[in-house]
Amino acid sequence: MAAAVGRLSLWLTSRVYVDRDRASRVTASYLCWRQQRYCCFSRTIAATRQYSSDSRDDLKVRYLDGEDAGIVVVGINRPKAKNSISKNLVNMMFEAVEDIKKNNKVRSVILSSLVPGIFCAGADLKERAKMHQSEVGPFVSKARALITELDNLSVPTIAAIDGAALGGGLEMALACDIRIASSSAKMGLVETKLAIIPGAGGTQRLPRIIGVSLAKELIFTARIVDGKEAGCLGLVNHSVEQNDSGDAAYLYALELARQINPQGPIAVRMAKLAINQGIEVDLSTGLAIEEACYAQVIPTKDRLEGLAAFKEKRRPHYKGE
Repeated sequence: MAAAVGRLSLWLTSRVYVDRDRASRVTASYLCWRQQRYCCFSRTIAATRQYSSDSRDDLKVRYLDGEDAGIVVVGINRPKAKNSISKNLVNMMFEAVEDIKKNNKVRSVILSSLVPGIFCAGADLKERAKMHQSEVGPFVSKARALITELDNLSVPTIAAIDGAALGGGLEMALACDIRIASSSAKMGLVETKLAIIPGAGGTQRLPRIIGVSLAKELIFTARIVDGKEAGCLGLVNHSVEQNDSGDAAYLYALELARQINPQGPIAVRMAKLAINQGIEVDLSTGLAIEEACYAQVIPTKDRLEGLAAFKEKRRPHYKGE
């Protein structure tokens, strides 16, 4: 996916005018990318994986099976540190994202917390306080790169916010395609309280999601909103009443992932790419991007399966081919 985005970004920055010949060239590059991506299928990954490190339980990744096969649940698990973002967590999340990118059986990803009442409290300030000034910049750059990688995943990503998502925690959620929050969850980009600014994409993604003026208000004041207000602002797609087990947002996200699962996987990936790239450019260029992405689904077996299933009045069985 990152390679595809890179090719499109390069094409866009050259400001090529829209015509069929140029759209065909973009199509050709996608065909090459798709062939490479689907030919290098990675090893089969166990249903549950814990990453090996000094704190191997900080992140737990589950590849669901059965009818939920294709759904990956990434669970942050640092209860003593309120799921704050440490060097170790960043490294483990990079590894998890790389595994997901290599696995063409993945159809959606849910980013969640295994700690009740907390999604992610932002940077690990205790660890940050021990860093030399020269270490801070590179660490923030690496965290920013991680969140960009999350944003660039080719499959739909859903943030299940069942607790506080502050600073970098909210920035992770903003990088997801869809956000679900419990009504009691607390969210905010609070960096200005510490005399810094959001450094992992918050100043760019928040205004793109809720609008420039509202984003400025929330960032300038470091205001924290609950799930209900976040829903009104458009910060989250859905706000749900929290349940007794404290996982209402996760359960809603899981149901949403189940609705995505039966759809054509290549079509879903191309739709995401067309939307993400097209929204950043003028309409004419966006339509050319859509045309290029549409060209990727025409030669697929899945498209023929969809037509056959419609004709035979049965449920289609898509394989991502």
